[in-house]
Amino acid sequence: MESGPLISIGLPLSLFIIMVGIGMTLTLRDFHQVTVNPRGMVVGTVAQIMLMPLVALGLAWMLGLAPAIAVGLVIIAACPGGTTSNLFVLLARGNVALSILLTVTASLITILTLPFFTNYALQLHFGSGAEISLPVGKTIVMLVGVVLLPVALGMIVRTRAPALAIRAEKLVSLFGGLVLAVLILGLLYGIRDRIGELAAQAGLAALLLNVGGIVVGIVTSRLAGLSQRESLSVAMELGIKNGTIALMVTLTLLESSEMSIPAAVYGVLMFPIGFLLVSYGRKVVSRVPAAQADVA
Repeated sequence: MESGPLISIGLPLSLFIIMVGIGMTLTLRDFHQVTVNPRGMVVGTVAQIMLMPLVALGLAWMLGLAPAIAVGLVIIAACPGGTTSNLFVLLARGNVALSILLTVTASLITILTLPFFTNYALQLHFGSGAEISLPVGKTIVMLVGVVLLPVALGMIVRTRAPALAIRAEKLVSLFGGLVLAVLILGLLYGIRDRIGELAAQAGLAALLLNVGGIVVGIVTSRLAGLSQRESLSVAMELGIKNGTIALMVTLTLLESSEMSIPAAVYGVLMFPIGFLLVSYGRKVVSRVPAAQADVA
């Protein structure tokens, strides 16, 4: 399918604005805190960048997914968390600072890892001679333009005009949610004649990926000795993905509406699952003061 101006121009532009919002939540002091106690960042980043795509590859094999659906599942798994995950962590009484830094760090590393896992999945499911491939150079340039630069711009705004950044941050987060909702609704409308068939193909896989990501986040965090609040942050980052990036890759770069189905389905399912994790977090963390929960 050929991407129209709304997708090819509007989607990257919207993602740029969303990433500026993430940047406006950060200061250089936040990065300094990571160097002091990096364990949560290391565990969360490795789980996001390496373990989640492997989980998606395993699910695609176990469920015998169609090639396009399998590739789409790997793409959403390889994406970082988004601004929505930071809000969910706040509601769940998790470690918000860790959540924000995991979002940014994973977003930056994704510039290199997302093209790798996408092309690996394409070769695995379509064969090395397939006509479909993700242009690595173009992908890196696009991700730098819609991830690295806007985050830096947002940090500059936060430094120069902190009051403005705080007000704008809330609007940008709302805008991000609206953009994702509009994209998913538009995508579902476009494939409305096949929605039952595609939901049957991608629904279970997206659900298992979402729940699996949360379980992986909690288990690996607790094994690494992270606190309850830090574990919640890691789990939320693995479960609440930046679906806008996945849709940009599948619709703009790969020009495949079918590959975008897992991202669309995941984008719908992650909200109710996220609220269940919020409920769990509020029950667990609220039992002890935050200071004690950070060392629990």
